[in-house]
Amino acid sequence: MIDLRSDTVTQPTSGMRRAIADAAVGDEQKREDPTVSDLQRRVAELLGHEAAVFVPTATMANQIALKLHSRPGDVLLAEETSHVVVYEYGGAAAHAGLMTLGLRGVDGRITREQILEAAAPSTKIADQRAAVLSLENTHNNAGGRVWPLAELEDVVATARELGLAVHLDGARLLNASIALGVAPATIAGRFDTVTLCLSKGLGCPLGAVLAGSGDLIERAWREKHLFGGAMRQAGIVAAAGVYALDHHVDRLAEDHTRARRLAEALVEAGMAIDLDRVETNFVQVDLAPLGLDRAAALTSLRDAGVGLSATIHPTVVRAVTHLEITDEDIERAAGLIPQALGIDARVAAG
Repeated sequence: MIDLRSDTVTQPTSGMRRAIADAAVGDEQKREDPTVSDLQRRVAELLGHEAAVFVPTATMANQIALKLHSRPGDVLLAEETSHVVVYEYGGAAAHAGLMTLGLRGVDGRITREQILEAAAPSTKIADQRAAVLSLENTHNNAGGRVWPLAELEDVVATARELGLAVHLDGARLLNASIALGVAPATIAGRFDTVTLCLSKGLGCPLGAVLAGSGDLIERAWREKHLFGGAMRQAGIVAAAGVYALDHHVDRLAEDHTRARRLAEALVEAGMAIDLDRVETNFVQVDLAPLGLDRAAALTSLRDAGVGLSATIHPTVVRAVTHLEITDEDIERAAGLIPQALGIDARVAAG
């Protein structure tokens, strides 16, 4: 099957498996694992921060960050369809005691004016304060959309004017970096903390890194233990991350090119895709103009040998390119998808 469901479906490459097998390891809880230490140092430098800590998942990294920036009862501001709101299962409330105020965005982005309104000081003596702003770049539910740097700077600066901490859910930050043609630190260095996921575009079996100041990351180590994220000989996993930094970053541009090629081919076949929205490795397809039931469409695609996935948008499915997808896969998918959905017959009937 041509598996375009997500960039999380990848298997470790042969080179990554060799790196895992040959990894130098130690007791990570005692900070004695040399491979973990190397990964943390390299990610901190890549993202323009003083320090970083390796954790099992990006959700854990996000949740630790939110705790670092708040007190129970404070308010988290985030775009309403962002990962910390939709996919982390109330973690901000369960772990940090945060109230979440979801702001309606456009393409996953919110504005200075929205933050000013949401974080306006209370007139009450004992107020419930907005404490932290979380942004996502690229934005998953918006279809891998990228924040323009000027908009990002305006929003971050506004948050700082209001005394808010700013966290970046940069699970796919390196895709944004490649799309914009800037160093990752140009984006990530603006934030107090940044999450980088290793198991998405970078193709690792698991793992994420949280970066920030030395003081914040020292506190994050304790939170990591509280969350159950402390490990032992974790260099076996961290080695995959080190390998990915050396071999899988620049090649993200290939995923973007293939996504664009697929989108253009599907548009030519008569499918509803806004090419201006294909900025990274996501292609979102609206089935509503075709009058197709989404579940049935996904089944037909799977039977034809192509895996796409549902999104939070009721009539929209997505294709996500990744390191296991080749040019030949894109050519085949560009033919199989319209065929499986009966596009030719619908065009002829129209």
